[in-house]
Formats: sequence, structure tokens, C-alpha cells
Amino acid sequence: MFREMKRSRQSLPKEEISAVLDRCTNGVMACLGDEGYPYAVPLNYVYLDGRIYFHTAKAGHKMDALDRNPKVSFAAVDEDTIVSAEYTSYFRSVIAFGRARVAEGDERRKAFEVLVEKYSGDRPEEEKRKTIDDCERAHIVAIDVEHITGKEAAEYADERPGQVEE
Repeated sequence: MFREMKRSRQSLPKEEISAVLDRCTNGVMACLGDEGYPYAVPLNYVYLDGRIYFHTAKAGHKMDALDRNPKVSFAAVDEDTIVSAEYTSYFRSVIAFGRARVAEGDERRKAFEVLVEKYSGDRPEEEKRKTIDDCERAHIVAIDVEHITGKEAAEYADERPGQVEE
């Protein structure tokens, strides 16, 4: 159902895919928006237990699109260094495909705690706890990942131990 990566030697191992998603502070989710147009929206997110979580208003373009069709893709770019002499950039990125749904109960709470820690970790504990306890205006959305790949520039792949040339 999902395509194989054409340049498989540039494929990131599973543990590096997780590391990329942990390091990045934002990504872009693409879904089917109004009138059948693609809708790609930047998000703050966390990667937790093999799922991508983000917060959003309970009503709006994102939720309307996800209610109509929960299939999404999500991309995060960990590195993109321009190498002008080569007319390119050296990159490392991840793309995930899955289905989005509203997280409920303990799952919502845990994901919300991790989101707050990632984006407000320096705030006082009492303030963070109150924010989590009192926030009812936002959904926490989970993307249940069905397929995920990571890719890096050939130059980075060549530096990985045990890498053989194609």
C-alpha cells in the first residue's frame, strides 16, 4: 500500500527516525481540506509511544478536515544545510502516514503533559499542572502512525558506520 523508498541506502534506521521526531519542535501535517484542496498546516507536536500528538482548537479548518477524512501525512525536517557549491542541501527528515483521532481520557492527559513539558518545561510545576487540569478548550489529537520513513542526504548516509555504496 505504501511505496518503498527509492534510495533505500539513505533510509534512516527506526531508532534515528524516533530521534529526529524527538528533536524537532515542529512539523507539517497534510490532510484533505475544503473543496478537496490539500491542507498542510505547521504544528507543535510530540512523538510518544509510536504516535504523533498535537493540540488544536475544537472547531476550525483542521478539525473539519479530520472529521471528513482522518487520513493524514506528517513531515518533520531535522536538518537542512545549504551546500551552495553543490547546488543542494544536506538534509534529514521523516514522513509519517496515519489516521488522526481525538485522544481521550488517560491518553489525552499523558500526551498533554508531554506537550506541556516539551514546550514549557521551564515553567513552574504548579503552573504546568494547572494548565493541564484547566484546559478544556483544546483537543489533543493523536495520529496513529501506519507507515513511517526517514531519509537523509547521501553524504550523511555515507558517514554512517557499516554503510555500503549502492
